Amino acid sequence: MGMFAGKVGLVMGIANDRSIAWAMTEALVAEGAELSFTHLPSPSSERRVRQLVDPLQPKVLLPCDVQKDEDIDRLFAAVGHAHGGLDFLIHSIAFAPPQELRKPYLECSREGWHLAMDISAYSLVAVSRAAAPLMSEGGAIVTISYFGGEKVMPGYNLMGVCKATLEHTVRYLAWDLGRSKGIRVNAISAGPMRTLSSAGISSFDEMRDHAVRKSCLPRNVDPKELGTTGLYLLSDFAGAVTGEILHVDCGYSIVGL
Repeated sequence: MGMFAGKVGLVMGIANDRSIAWAMTEALVAEGAELSFTHLPSPSSERRVRQLVDPLQPKVLLPCDVQKDEDIDRLFAAVGHAHGGLDFLIHSIAFAPPQELRKPYLECSREGWHLAMDISAYSLVAVSRAAAPLMSEGGAIVTISYFGGEKVMPGYNLMGVCKATLEHTVRYLAWDLGRSKGIRVNAISAGPMRTLSSAGISSFDEMRDHAVRKSCLPRNVDPKELGTTGLYLLSDFAGAVTGEILHVDCGYSIVGL
């Protein structure tokens, strides 16, 4: 029996087997968690996610466009019907139009800014609000950030501002949901990982190589380390931890030069 035996979670944001959300999924399944999943509303996304999660026999695997409240409502209604409740939620969702990421932040368009903020930051508000009624015994929510939300990382541009908004959203949700529902909300600030999302960042390889050179531990983080950190934040071991941005970056974030 694993430490998550009898626990039910929803994982939002798996794109492929390199996704941070997938690393967390593997850690949670190894500890006995029962998981449901979402995918983007496209045949290619469904195919990639289904290939990974079908062996887990999830009760819920649904498309969800987080810009559509009706998609979110349908998703959480299905989770409630299938499981009767929810113990934790993983939010690993971010997007900005590639052409906006290639521009200096000064040049981002109004439309691109709104789209990126809606998907990358407001979606955490929307799905947390929908999840809360299913967490009648309290629960835990984890999202994914990056150091570019705290300091300027040349090339990260608009997404850095989205991550800054996401991180402060974590703090305000931790207050609202902690006081009203006993739900904890935290973020993992991961080292630069090669994922589908990072493919849109033109300077990603430079960012990753720089992190390896300057980190206290002269290497990049392993996806399994992100998975086990998610395991900790979602577990009772972190029962008094909320509103935190936990850096899992081999110490890069503490180095000044």
